[in-house]
Amino acid sequence: MANGFHPPSVKKALGIVLDKPGKPSYDSPSSFRVIVLLRTLSKILERVVTSRLSAQAVTCPLNHPLQCRSLPGRSTADAALFLQHYAESFHRLCYKFSTLFLDVKGGFDNVESHSLLSLLRRKGVSPYLVQWVGSFLRDRTGRLTFQGPPCVFAPVSEGVPQGSPISPLLFVIYVSSLHLDIPRSLIVSYVDEFAVTVASPTYRTNVRLLLRSFSSLKRKASAINISFSVSKTKLIHWRTARSNVWLCSLPVQLEDQLFYQQTRLKWLGFIFTPAFDPRCHFSRRYTLANAALATIRRLSSLRIGLAPHLCLSLARSLQAPILLYGSSVRSPPPLHYEPNGRLLAPGL
Repeated sequence: MANGFHPPSVKKALGIVLDKPGKPSYDSPSSFRVIVLLRTLSKILERVVTSRLSAQAVTCPLNHPLQCRSLPGRSTADAALFLQHYAESFHRLCYKFSTLFLDVKGGFDNVESHSLLSLLRRKGVSPYLVQWVGSFLRDRTGRLTFQGPPCVFAPVSEGVPQGSPISPLLFVIYVSSLHLDIPRSLIVSYVDEFAVTVASPTYRTNVRLLLRSFSSLKRKASAINISFSVSKTKLIHWRTARSNVWLCSLPVQLEDQLFYQQTRLKWLGFIFTPAFDPRCHFSRRYTLANAALATIRRLSSLRIGLAPHLCLSLARSLQAPILLYGSSVRSPPPLHYEPNGRLLAPGL
């Protein structure tokens, strides 16, 4: 690593092709998912480089402050807090607030190595790390396995390998330029998921601003070989709980597709509503927690199942993370148990 060299013997990857469930047709490659298996020894070295590059990402800097993931203190909760804090700030100024949720198409597969290395050099990253990243991305090979034995290895000329500890960090650095400086707007991202938010006196003005922001973002993304999956776009017009406007029906048109306001959407594991009502999110967490409890009950059959104290320990270790996901962003309702052990949430 000190010499900026990554051994060629650990650059080979095996891709397992799996069907995406629920697809109406499997005639398109987008109906399949590839799980990449990498060498364990390579991942150890990649983890070391990731920790060193993460330290330099803060000092150089290599990323935008509103980019989350792969850096200390940048989690899904931070991305949700950025969005919620910005909404509450502009609601106090009596502004209308709208967000367009975008998804990067392809993501890791579209990273150009020469552009990434050039960016690292301009930002002042240590030369041995830049040289190692170039060696890591160069001369990679892979083969796919589906419906039969593996095929021969083929060269992989672009992208960063999925499943690698350093790939998310390299991608975050690569797309940092997509965080454009637009007045009265905010672009929050978590790896390949972007939330473009604008504020103005009216929702109609917000629609125009969102169209303008998307056009600017699309031009900037095309310059680095990145595009957005327009069909996965979601729109939400925020409001306060006491607002007289219950639902705004103004759509946004992107590439001949109309996107209407959603009354409930999922982003980064959080359930959002236009009024930031936490009950929708925690009702979902409550349902998942009860489903986990039902699974544990099936493991506690008399004489052949787990011991009662083990079931109790398993229930506590599973239900607490499920129920409390998102509690750092919103206040969950009070919870208690019935005498029969069923979990209840009175606030829901």
